[in-house]
Amino acid sequence: MLIVTCIKQVPDTTQVRVDPVTGTLIREGVPFIINPYDTHALEEGLRLKEKYGFRVAVISMGPPNTEITLKKAIALGADEAVLLSDRAFGGADTLATSQVLSEAIRRLGQKEEVAIVICGRQTIDGDTAQVGPGIATRLGYSQLTLVDRIESVDLKAKKIRVRRRLEGRHEIVEAKLPAMIAVVKEINSLRYPTVPMRLMAEDSKATLWDNKIMGLNENTIGLKGSATQVRKIFSPQRTSGEIIGDGIKDPKEASRLLIERLIEKRALSI
Repeated sequence: MLIVTCIKQVPDTTQVRVDPVTGTLIREGVPFIINPYDTHALEEGLRLKEKYGFRVAVISMGPPNTEITLKKAIALGADEAVLLSDRAFGGADTLATSQVLSEAIRRLGQKEEVAIVICGRQTIDGDTAQVGPGIATRLGYSQLTLVDRIESVDLKAKKIRVRRRLEGRHEIVEAKLPAMIAVVKEINSLRYPTVPMRLMAEDSKATLWDNKIMGLNENTIGLKGSATQVRKIFSPQRTSGEIIGDGIKDPKEASRLLIERLIEKRALSI
């Protein structure tokens, strides 16, 4: 059985700058990395492979140089890699992206039964957390998000039990396979590739699927199939804060001062 891990090549946001005139990212000279959440998704797929005997396939949609990212996944232990690359896929929002990825997973499933799709919680360049759920919806898979532990996988009963990390608590959920799991960083610690695996990965090649192979309606993918468009990107504007009163020693007085300040700023009326 197969585990499919979705990974994305993203710009290193610690070095990204925004053009103040055009409102777009300045990509020149910016290195690309594997989306950090996706590295934990891949690691979890490899752990399930070691424990239950799955095969692991990684897929990624992006430009041709995304093959470098896929080779890193092979070096870590993935069994195969598929690159989804075509100009028709460009400019896709999360709706169009999930369309291409879900069709690729469907194609993989024609050769080998897919048990689990693992995605990172979100990407650091979009922060929408929508692609994983979009894949689950399109494929009709069970959907498990914010997963920080996989408790068990029962292949005979085709069930999976996971722990979800919610605000202030955890939730144990059991669902039917196949399932899409979106993981958080806390789910595991990352491994490092060995030298032999790195050398082996250098000689490997990702399987390329363009839209001639995928055969998707171009009105449902890329920019044409995107229901949303990014008009402008800007850095968060932060101003220095102000501490009013002492909320620990005298919370009532701090509350009174806060109300006075809000009235003064016309943010509150009585």
